[in-house]
Amino acid sequence: MVSGESLLSKLGIDIGTKRIHMKTITEADIVMFSGVSGDTNPLHLCEEYAKKTMFKGRIAHGILTLGLISAALAKFPGTIIYLSQNARFTRPVRPGDSITAIAEVIEKNEEKSIVKLRTTCVNQNNETVIEGEATIMVREPPE
Repeated sequence: MVSGESLLSKLGIDIGTKRIHMKTITEADIVMFSGVSGDTNPLHLCEEYAKKTMFKGRIAHGILTLGLISAALAKFPGTIIYLSQNARFTRPVRPGDSITAIAEVIEKNEEKSIVKLRTTCVNQNNETVIEGEATIMVREPPE
């Protein structure tokens, strides 16, 4: 590292730097997430129940979709430590929806190697399904 150069600069993490992760949410994803998390809400698992709700059919767990942001963050260089996340769920995600998670650097603290990011998930129709902000800490990768 050049004398005085921060880790963030060395790794090329600047305002506007983006990482994305794309995934189609499958029936298996929803069932496995339900099993791992213990969230067996019939809104996610039972079509007949879900048809009677405001959603008119099954939807994926919001936190399953939010997890795609974690995958986008993991694509930044260095060792990434997820410190915080706020999120607003703006529309449902259904089985078969293709989701793109986008994490964009909006602030950085060079001295502490802490980065604030705008986080967004959009579906295949480019409709926002989640919006929020995350904070990560970046460390040197182990050798």
